[in-house]
Amino acid sequence: MAWALKLPLADEVIESGLVQDFDASLSGIGQELGAGAYSMSDVLALPIFKQEESSLPPDNENKILPFQYVLCAATSPAVKLHDETLTYLNQGQSYEIRMLDNRKLGELPEINGKLVKSIFRVVFHDRRLQYTEHQQLEGWRWNRPGDRILDIDIPMSVGIIDPRANPTQLNTVEFLWDPAKRTSVFIQVHCISTEFTMRKHGGEKGVPFRVQIDTFKENENGEYTEHLHSASCQIKVFKPKGADRKQKTDREKMEKRTPHEKEKYQPSYETTILTECSPWPEITYVNNSPSPGFNSSHSSFSLGEGNGSPNHQPEPPPPVTDNLLPTTTPQEAQQWLHRNRFSTFTRLFTNFSGADLLKLTRDDVIQICGPADGIRLFNALKGRMVRPRLTIYVCQESLQLREQQQQQQQQQKHEDGDSNGTFFVYHAIYLEELTAVELTEKIAQLFSISPRQISQIYKQGPTGIHVLISDEMIQNFQEEACFILDTMKETNDSYHIILK
Repeated sequence: MAWALKLPLADEVIESGLVQDFDASLSGIGQELGAGAYSMSDVLALPIFKQEESSLPPDNENKILPFQYVLCAATSPAVKLHDETLTYLNQGQSYEIRMLDNRKLGELPEINGKLVKSIFRVVFHDRRLQYTEHQQLEGWRWNRPGDRILDIDIPMSVGIIDPRANPTQLNTVEFLWDPAKRTSVFIQVHCISTEFTMRKHGGEKGVPFRVQIDTFKENENGEYTEHLHSASCQIKVFKPKGADRKQKTDREKMEKRTPHEKEKYQPSYETTILTECSPWPEITYVNNSPSPGFNSSHSSFSLGEGNGSPNHQPEPPPPVTDNLLPTTTPQEAQQWLHRNRFSTFTRLFTNFSGADLLKLTRDDVIQICGPADGIRLFNALKGRMVRPRLTIYVCQESLQLREQQQQQQQQQKHEDGDSNGTFFVYHAIYLEELTAVELTEKIAQLFSISPRQISQIYKQGPTGIHVLISDEMIQNFQEEACFILDTMKETNDSYHIILK
């Protein structure tokens, strides 16, 4: 079955001054359809598609999005056909994003002659980091006081109105613009990908980010809350000139591959087309500033009276579960696929509800998506969680705890069992890397403090000696070991932690 890719916007692309970059503008389209990554005739021959070939509705074949955003930076040539494009940026360098009006004649007439609002964000691509985004950004703010993650280069930008940067949202900027006029915004990303990587022994692999743009129109009250369009692309940010070196390295690696191997990779394009995605959810945090929570020179973590009654100190919020449910509608299933980095396959599963997707077998998913993405999608559908390598439990030691323990010892001389019924709360800490650095970060996160405030962590050994915690010691901890946390204050609000 032969498939042809129709390009209804060719004239508009030429008129917008992108003649030399026209081939480059196809990069997002190719990525969206996964063209060449698999045979469509083979996919449609699978049992799940034989009954209804309308699972790819013809109405969406020529779907035109109301807006198109073009990042003027080259895509990496070392990206496989199935994967999303990846673009390298230099830290602090200004990059143009062209805001193009793609509306057909008569489409969205209510915004004619009016302004729309676009919100730019730099967010984490890795879902594990998305769960802890607030803590990650607060840590960055602590290390880089006064700096922002994302800025607009206003003097170079064209057509933007009332640009704003919220001082509490370091990774977000917004502005108004008129779709009928030429609009280009120049952005600067100031954080580099390795700043959010766990430090090991050098040569750390940087985490990928996403540049996401959400556009809104005015409602009847004059507020820009009605969503029109969202799109995003994957980026990595390097120190100045590092992106150019990385692009050159990828290009040289691809030149050494055989023609057959090159067919498995996307070509590099001069510009990056942001692909459609679901709107970014608005999340309001209860506390937008780090709260050290220290109140005394000893036993200083503020967990409440009597060693942490649950009514005084809530646990950190658990990761938001994003399991697909049988009651999920096809529209919600599409958003779920976007959120879980399966955007390439949204067209294949256009009419699939949650129940339809959950009925797919492991073999079905692998046949449709290929081995790598198929296994990943199957595990995501089944909601399989990865068990941590080590779980330990920690409890705060307080003066009141010591007094209660002494009372228990005295009472046990006269009575059998625990007579005062004291209830102590422990907190679970899950470790993956099994390093002292990770333990420090987890304890700091648990008690809402900065890791920089923890100088050292010790374990109380025989005869009460304090042994410095090392990676090797953590690797020899018993599973579900329990510890009492004690703290010793130093100068400059730094502390020693003792595990008893």
